[in-house]
Amino acid sequence: MSKENLEFQTEVSQLLNLMIHSLYSNREIFLRELISNASDACDKLRVEALADDSLYEGSSDFNIEITFNEKERTLKISDSGVGMSKEEVVANLGTIAKSGTKEFFSKLSGDSAKDSALIGQFGVGFYSAFIVAEKVVVLTRRAGLSPDEAVLWESDGQTGFSIQAAKKESRGTEVTLHFRSATDIDGEKSHDDLLSHWKLSEIISKYSDHIAIPIKMKKQQWDEKKSAYKELETWEQVNKASALWTRQKKDITETQYHDFFKTLSNATDDPLAFSHNRVEGRSEYIQLLFIPKKAPFDLYDRQQKHGLKLYVKRVFIMDDAEQLLPNYLRFVKGVVDSSDLPLNISREILQESRDIKSIRDGCTKRVLNMITDLSEKSPDKFLEFWKEFGQCLKEGFGEDFSNKEKLAKLARFKSSTQNGENDLVSLDDYIARMKQGQEKIYVITGESTQAVLSSPHLEIFKKKDIEVLLLTDRVDEWVLNFLNEYEGKGIQSITKGALDLDKIESKETKDSESENVDNSDKFKAVIEKATEVLGSSVKEVRLSSRLTDSACCLISDEHDVSGHLERLLKSAGQSIPERKPILEINPNHPLVEQLFNESERGGGNIVGADGSSVSDGITDKFSDLILVLFDQALLAEGGQLQDPSLFVKRLNGFLLDGLSKKSV
Repeated sequence: MSKENLEFQTEVSQLLNLMIHSLYSNREIFLRELISNASDACDKLRVEALADDSLYEGSSDFNIEITFNEKERTLKISDSGVGMSKEEVVANLGTIAKSGTKEFFSKLSGDSAKDSALIGQFGVGFYSAFIVAEKVVVLTRRAGLSPDEAVLWESDGQTGFSIQAAKKESRGTEVTLHFRSATDIDGEKSHDDLLSHWKLSEIISKYSDHIAIPIKMKKQQWDEKKSAYKELETWEQVNKASALWTRQKKDITETQYHDFFKTLSNATDDPLAFSHNRVEGRSEYIQLLFIPKKAPFDLYDRQQKHGLKLYVKRVFIMDDAEQLLPNYLRFVKGVVDSSDLPLNISREILQESRDIKSIRDGCTKRVLNMITDLSEKSPDKFLEFWKEFGQCLKEGFGEDFSNKEKLAKLARFKSSTQNGENDLVSLDDYIARMKQGQEKIYVITGESTQAVLSSPHLEIFKKKDIEVLLLTDRVDEWVLNFLNEYEGKGIQSITKGALDLDKIESKETKDSESENVDNSDKFKAVIEKATEVLGSSVKEVRLSSRLTDSACCLISDEHDVSGHLERLLKSAGQSIPERKPILEINPNHPLVEQLFNESERGGGNIVGADGSSVSDGITDKFSDLILVLFDQALLAEGGQLQDPSLFVKRLNGFLLDGLSKKSV
């Protein structure tokens, strides 16, 4: 095969430039990524060899070897893994974030399929080499192919890459980095310190000590005559090659846990919390679980797979075992190493395995306990957690009924009486502050905190100083379908159904309420006429006991969807039954008094909003005013008008009428 010069796919060149200068703030990560890829290649060969042991080519030993040359300024990482064919080289090394294992995994199916790991992201990880290198050369041969079918790949990370036939006796891959000369692109010092045995050993110990494959370097010995180290021909293992999670907790430092987490998740921050346990009983397994500090960008991408790494007796099985945790805990990173599962376990078996169910329950319990500990012992850390993962955790109300009470204790909400940006309220906090005689937990849903705080539905609660929880996350409407009571207290949305606040009313508000009762006869005709004018636009018109300052508001019947949920469903393109709201009017508001006066005048004959005939006794002004009030209530709850121009026309009519009276 003659040398071919190829261009990177899509915008790889631009992405490379961005990644080299922005994506990795720590240059040492390049070695972690390349060693991780080498380890993954060994794991991949181990899985493929279950079906065809001839791929071992007479040697089932796995090694990762690292050599360097100070004069030539090169660093080489070699592995005895599965290697790549020409087609795999072009596909995997020509596209950022292209996973060779994803292609490999898609070919496995049926009972004979042996699930494997997603072997890293052999794109972003591989190209991190260009943080320190001006040129990268890859020599690789896939296990099972002849020595003459090796491939040589070369690139400077900017102008594309070349590929040509080569010869390689052993299977696997060699990645050679040619370090930048005097200075790097940003004018900083060169990377000479990375071309030393002690520095490379330090990085390996820091990031890759847990890699189960032996990582070897040539021994060095102090030369007294030259006052320098000289390299020997013998190899030494520089990593412990012992999975961190298999060690005793007393032998692992917190720093080692944190470094392992960073390697596992490609994170730069320490985790908020972690838990390392050996579980014995019906199922025997080790769990090492981490709660990250920051949410990944794809946390809410349903197409993206999330899950723990699954090992069986330290043998790597898969990278995204979703069955080990419920979906609402998909932000958790970690490892589960089982002693009971078969090595050739497939995803289909995972779905049905009793052992997996036991592991899932155990991991879920452990994670929720970690989060509970954060809430009780580290409120500041818990606040960080909630801001990043609170919405995700709320999904558990619909997914995990067995842990509903635990989730309810962990849930946090904004409150109408707690105005600080970081003031979040638990349901226990709310119950502790409930008024004497209060039997329900009151909540309101909406688009934003500002929107719900200015809602007319809150007026009576502000007047009585009754706390209301503000539910402004998109998931909250869904949560209320499953969280309808807590500690024996019902949870009621103040935008739905009737309110019964009699038991917690003050003398002042009781007097006000008695006026409303007396007004029911007075406004009987107003309500009847308003109902006729609004026609099928509303289910009912009635006097309100929840309004103190506003003229009117819209509410939903107790068993109907709320206006907020209706808008969310429509924005998602879902069809829902037509909602008919209830219009509540405030008999003490001047506009409603004007409505009463117009009703008393009577006369006129007009057509209602739905085109139906309206009986006599209703003036044009009455009709326009009740329609304006209805539209105002719709706007106040965040809805959209069916005919905005007609609303403006009616409103302008009243404005002109008022202005003309003032000018007289």
